[in-house]
Amino acid sequence: MNNFWTRTVSAIVYVVLFLGCIYSSALLKNPIAGGIIFTAFLLFVACGCSFEFFRIVGKQGATPCQPLGYTLTVLTVIALACISCFNSVQGYMFFGIGMTLLPIAFGAAAIAQLWGHSDQPFRDAAYTLVPMLYAAIPLGLMPLLHISYNTLVMVLIMVWMNDNGAYMGGSIYGRHKMWPRHSPGKTWEGTLTGIAITLLVAVFIGPLFNSNIAWYHWLVLGLICSVIDTLGDLVESMLKRSVGMKDSGRIMPGHGGFLDRFDSLLIATPFVFVYLTLFVKI
Repeated sequence: MNNFWTRTVSAIVYVVLFLGCIYSSALLKNPIAGGIIFTAFLLFVACGCSFEFFRIVGKQGATPCQPLGYTLTVLTVIALACISCFNSVQGYMFFGIGMTLLPIAFGAAAIAQLWGHSDQPFRDAAYTLVPMLYAAIPLGLMPLLHISYNTLVMVLIMVWMNDNGAYMGGSIYGRHKMWPRHSPGKTWEGTLTGIAITLLVAVFIGPLFNSNIAWYHWLVLGLICSVIDTLGDLVESMLKRSVGMKDSGRIMPGHGGFLDRFDSLLIATPFVFVYLTLFVKI
């Protein structure tokens, strides 16, 4: 029971903080100040995810160039946040420049290994870039969705409903293990419950948050959020169990670390962004 209340209070603080940062522009009636607050929150999360990732792979004996990794993470979040302030033509220009800089970033990470003592320098060079790809880019895409506050909030709601639905369904009548190798507690019954609840929420509540997006688009978005959410959670579990860890950190009592809390969102956000860009024309 104590763990239940710890998880509940921690989750409430997390939700209030996240939503407060998203709606800070409206609350302060100042788009610039709100954008800075939201970006600062995303930077905090991105650096927290980077710290936990470097600590996890460090247990494997990896020695990525952490200063470069943090630098790339910070610059990526800031660059993507800045793109949201420009029109689409300039946005695509920045995107093209960013894609060009990826090989340069890997080259810099590889060069940094010349001064290291790793017996697997290319592995460690690749690990240097993972926080940027795994955390910074997905988080940096949120300001682009932030253009429509309610759309971003609805995406968060679908991800949270899937997580909570899967947890409750698995706790009540979960019997058949879904992927015991990476997540012994995840069951098919819980997963299907989470998907069903997410689809219902997407179809009936999504249009209330943004009526410009048709219900069938919300249905697809609900499916993307629920399925990719589940797979994202498994990916993070796979990472932790590769070094024998249960939680990635302790930033959120009862929930674990940054990666434990944001794992699903980090994987799902790029899929949602691509779908909205290609088919909904956000």
